[in-house]
Amino acid sequence: MGRFPGAMARQADPDAIAALATAPGQAGIGVVRISGKHIGSIIEQLIGAIPPPRVAKRAKFTGADGEVIDDGIALYFPAPASYTGEDVLELHGHGGPVVLQMVLRRCLELGARLAEPGEFSRRAFLNDKIDLAQAEAVADLIGAATETAARCALRSLRGEFSKVVADLARQLVDLRMLIEATLDFPEEEIDAVDQERAQASLRQTTEALKRALEGARRGQVLRSGLQVVLAGQPNVGKSSLLNRLAGEDLAIVTEIPGTTRDPVRQTIQINGVPINIVDTAGLRNATDPVEAIGVARAWKAIEHTDVVLLMVDARAGITAADRQVLTQLPDGKKRVTVFNKIDLSGDAPRTAECGDGWHVHLSAMSGEGIEGLRRVLLTLAGWNPGSEDIFIARERHVVALERAGEALERASDLIGRSELFAEELRLAQCELDAITGKYTADDLLGDIFSRFCIGK
Repeated sequence: MGRFPGAMARQADPDAIAALATAPGQAGIGVVRISGKHIGSIIEQLIGAIPPPRVAKRAKFTGADGEVIDDGIALYFPAPASYTGEDVLELHGHGGPVVLQMVLRRCLELGARLAEPGEFSRRAFLNDKIDLAQAEAVADLIGAATETAARCALRSLRGEFSKVVADLARQLVDLRMLIEATLDFPEEEIDAVDQERAQASLRQTTEALKRALEGARRGQVLRSGLQVVLAGQPNVGKSSLLNRLAGEDLAIVTEIPGTTRDPVRQTIQINGVPINIVDTAGLRNATDPVEAIGVARAWKAIEHTDVVLLMVDARAGITAADRQVLTQLPDGKKRVTVFNKIDLSGDAPRTAECGDGWHVHLSAMSGEGIEGLRRVLLTLAGWNPGSEDIFIARERHVVALERAGEALERASDLIGRSELFAEELRLAQCELDAITGKYTADDLLGDIFSRFCIGK
């Protein structure tokens, strides 16, 4: 039983479930999957006999009247050597939506029920076939927006991220054993030798956790993309820059101020990292009510972004109106000031990191300096293409690692007070265990797996 409030015992539901395991629509092949602890009778009535384990067997899928629904391949995976840890049957038939629905309906007639979203993966987790981070990596691999994201999701699915977390938890266990041994003798505190060992071990674990957190933060960006908003006065070239980065004419470009009203969104890739760019209305005191709505939406987009690209005209530089915009930007936003139209100002393309963020000089019209902007965006995303410690990560993983790090910081101040020191180590370990699902609340599991597609 888990230690968190509402934590559950990892025990799977024994009833049989069935679902389409391939995407809807027409295809050469479609797959219906069944999983359960007692599906032998379903298999026999559906295809006549239980096939040999893990051998592709041609079979006729039959209805209640014995009429053949489809002619295909049956694959049987007996428990526990299956994806879910239960008996699993996969029926590979022709990929027409009508015939697949007929096969699925026959499975339901024979006693299976329609699987809920993510229920196959949830059973795999509950039956200890995969941990929670690996289960989430299944969905991330399916939804990967870039090849790099897919490769990193596969690494997480193979358990590399889970191993990093497990190693951190093991180090905490070793440190807790050293400290909690003294709690049996409350009249004694940690002696100088043990205290020095504990400090060294704590430093080592803290550094390892920081590296894991950095990798998780990069993985979170790789999964969901870096959020970037193009902001600035009207007619500074925001829409032209969006079109240049996207490589196509997405936004209307005219010399008329206030052309852009609704935010225009586009996801691009830079070295495999998804960048979600939003072009917004020019920031000014609009008198036109429709344009005013666009300006309000621009500020709303800025509130929810990671990076603000403030565009200015390189010929005028940062004006008083631009400075007013800068003072209104929310705290904590990464900032890039883009000096556009260097083809008219005569400036050279360049990038520089300044006290108020990055400065990039470019021309959205000619393309000069665009590569410099791409490099800056990758830097802000924390992307290191040569790094081997990047895993697809979710916000809850990052939050758990951050909380574990905070607990270790508090522990470092309590090194001489055994009970409080040990408690902070325990809290840090619980945060790590929540990542892999060793101790997990019911409502968290429900939220995670409900976002999966049906049949996975």
